[in-house]
Amino acid sequence: MRKGIKKQFWLSKEEADDLKSKAESTCLTEAALFRMLLKGYHPKEKPDMYFYDALRQLSYIGNNLNQLLKKANTLNFIDTPMLLKEIEAWQKFRSDIERRFLQPEKSDVKWQ
Repeated sequence: MRKGIKKQFWLSKEEADDLKSKAESTCLTEAALFRMLLKGYHPKEKPDMYFYDALRQLSYIGNNLNQLLKKANTLNFIDTPMLLKEIEAWQKFRSDIERRFLQPEKSDVKWQ
């Protein structure tokens, strides 16, 4: 349970509906969304199923690359530095996708 100072706000029906809708679209509670916005972050909406399918496919490819690398090291017949480079590129790509679709962005908007 979060310990801190309780604040209460009055919102119009339209504002309350907007807050609820935005919290649902980001899969956050209204309080969590408010705290993120207060800290200058703008959370992203939950990605569609295409994103998760692409992520699963990337994981599958990555696992295959790792298996290939193990086989290459064991049998010594594949260019291991090349495979390592490919795995590193794949990991960067996966990280970029996660950052693009899941991580909140820091905002430069200053409170007036």
